[in-house]
Amino acid sequence: MADLPPELRAQVLIVEDESEHADVMADALRKPGHVCTIANDVAGALEELRGGAFDVIVTDLRMPNSAGVMTGVSGAKVAPDGGDAGMCILQAAQQLQPDAETVMVTAHGDVPTARTAFKHGVFDFIEKPLDLALFRSLINRAAEAVLTRHYAAKEAPGTEELVQHDGFEGIIAGSEPMRKILSTVKTVAPSNLPVLITGESGTGKELIAKALHANSNRAQQKFVPFNCAGQSESLLESELFGHVKGAFTGADKDRKGVFEYADKGTLFLDELGDMPLPMQAKLLRVLENGEIVPVGSNAPRKVDVRFVSATNKNLEQASKDKQFREDLYFRIKGAHIHLPPLRDRREDIPRIVRHAAAKYASELNRPAPDITDAALLRLTAFAWPGNVRQLLNTVQTATVMAAGEASTGAFTIDVRHIPQDIRIEDEGDEAEAGVTSAGSLAGASLEQLEKRAIRETLRLTAGNREQTAKLLGIGERTLYRKLKEYGLR
Repeated sequence: MADLPPELRAQVLIVEDESEHADVMADALRKPGHVCTIANDVAGALEELRGGAFDVIVTDLRMPNSAGVMTGVSGAKVAPDGGDAGMCILQAAQQLQPDAETVMVTAHGDVPTARTAFKHGVFDFIEKPLDLALFRSLINRAAEAVLTRHYAAKEAPGTEELVQHDGFEGIIAGSEPMRKILSTVKTVAPSNLPVLITGESGTGKELIAKALHANSNRAQQKFVPFNCAGQSESLLESELFGHVKGAFTGADKDRKGVFEYADKGTLFLDELGDMPLPMQAKLLRVLENGEIVPVGSNAPRKVDVRFVSATNKNLEQASKDKQFREDLYFRIKGAHIHLPPLRDRREDIPRIVRHAAAKYASELNRPAPDITDAALLRLTAFAWPGNVRQLLNTVQTATVMAAGEASTGAFTIDVRHIPQDIRIEDEGDEAEAGVTSAGSLAGASLEQLEKRAIRETLRLTAGNREQTAKLLGIGERTLYRKLKEYGLR
């Protein structure tokens, strides 16, 4: 019998009190490639429905010794002879496995009862004794219906796309935390509310500041970034507020500061937490009255800027420690956007890698490269202390190295193209997969590699199946089947 294509192989729960009959059904479905789990009573079925993930549930309509087991789960009571067991399992499946289809197995005399099950959402029913060919065909149709819905939803526009439309250029946001951040950006951008952006170095704070500007009413005016770190107080004052001719040695003409230069637009002050305390007081006055006084002048000048600031420091704690003015902290924190580190949104890493690799390849006049699963897993598994900035630098290096091996045309990024400091891993993991110290995958079977990839990703996500499936680029049901197949938990 020809195997089903992988995308149509389903996870099937068979609920049947006669063990031999259950085994026959399972064997019939395993031949084309379905993965089957057997429950021999209602209690066992309920346990599987609660703990597993199934595409199709096959249940006998009548099972003895089922009285009372389903009460409180589906709201229905099982008759003493087990006559309503299948209906109760159907109701429980609809609550616990809402995406699955249920098929009922009935004796000839139960056909009228089974037909009423259509009103309650059963996919179809089949009579005993089973015609195994007909049975397989029915389960295949049920699985196809479920998996078609699943893949259609997965590919629906806007579900997991790169954010590349106007106003959000360069931002890749498929993860839920980043989607919430972009929603906040859209909400606060049209106002003049000052915005404080926090997060570790390299998380993309300036990109968010640019998105705030691009989605604001000032989008046609200037966006002016300025880094406050490493500036002396005297130089910083001149850079921010400007100076007049003769204000100090070398000031041979008037010069605008970034506040005046950004007038009517958006001013983005990065690393604000590094600003000296005396300058914080002067900045506070500007934000409160909208006036600057250039160095060497006594005449204030009105400025109209949208103020956005960023820092990788905890300003709330710094204000408590008297290292940052509390009044300034509250003034700049009209809205607060915190960017999570890349390690906390790993599901975005494959998207960032593919997007960046295509970009760097285009700079080399090459088509977007293929990226092996092993390389993508290695990049996803790394902690990225330098966050997105470090990841982009790594992808650029890998792209250049891989392109160099194939001087023209298509090329592939593999583990060997990733810099050595990104490739450090536990020696025990290498031994299990047959990986040598040089990073070779030679000698490892496909099953070993796949099992290892799933195990490592589960470890990275602390057992989160949804996130694991996203990182591996497979559906949750496929992941569940692999967990069963490899005995992983």
